Amino acid sequence: MNLDRRMQFFVVLATVFVTSLVVGDLIGVKLFEVNLGFVISVMSMGMLPFPVTFLLTDLLNEFYGKKAARFVTWVGFFMAIFAYTVIAIAVQIPFAPLTRSPDFTGTVESAFVNVFSGSQRILVASMVAYLVAQFCDITIFNLLKRITKNKQLWLRATGSTLVSQLIDTVVVQFVAWTGVLPTDIIFKIILTSYAVKMVVAVGLTPFIYLGHALVERKLGIKPVVLGEDGEPIAEPAPEVAVATETRVA
Repeated sequence: MNLDRRMQFFVVLATVFVTSLVVGDLIGVKLFEVNLGFVISVMSMGMLPFPVTFLLTDLLNEFYGKKAARFVTWVGFFMAIFAYTVIAIAVQIPFAPLTRSPDFTGTVESAFVNVFSGSQRILVASMVAYLVAQFCDITIFNLLKRITKNKQLWLRATGSTLVSQLIDTVVVQFVAWTGVLPTDIIFKIILTSYAVKMVVAVGLTPFIYLGHALVERKLGIKPVVLGEDGEPIAEPAPEVAVATETRVA
C-alpha cells in the first residue's frame, strides 16, 4: 500500500469528518440560546461540530472528487448508527449495585440514561437530514465547479453549504417536531436556526481558502479538475510523466 501524502490527507479528512458527526450527535442533547438581536433562538449544541462536516465535505469534493465525498458521507452515516447501537446496548445493561450507594460520586444511572437515551425520533430526523443535506452539498458543489470551469472557489463552497444547510434545517425540524409542535413554531425554529447557519457558512469561507492554500502549498496536493461531464480529468501518474520526458530528451 502506497501511503503517500494524498492518501494520508484523505484519511485525516475522513477521520475528522466522522468524529465531528458522531460527537455532534452525542452533545446534541444540550441546548443553548443564541441572541440574534430581534429574537432569541434555542439551539442544539450539535450545531458546534456539524458545520465542520460541511467544510470537510467541500475539501473532499475539491481535492478528491464527488465519489470520494459520497463514500465518506456513507461511512459517517454507518459509524453514527454504530455509535448509537453501542450506546443503546450500554443503556440497557444494568448499573452495578455500588453506584446506588448514597456516597457514590461517579456517574449514576439516572444521569447516564438521561444523557444517552435521547429521543429516537430526533435521531431519525438527524440522520435523514444529514444524508439529504450532504448529498445535496456534494452535488451542488460539483455542479458549480463544472459551471464555473473550476474557478470561483468561494461560490461553490459557500453556495453549496447555504443550500444544503437550508435543506438540513427544514428536514430535521419537520421530521422531529411535526405533530409535536405547532407549524408556526416549527417555521420560527427553522428561520432562526438557518439564520445562524448562514452566518457560520459565510464565516467559514475564508477557512476554505486557507485550507485550499495549505493543502496545495504545504502538501503539494492539487485539486481535481472537472471535465465537461462533471467527472475528474485523470492526470498522468508521475512515473509515466518522467518516462515520457526521458524519451523526449
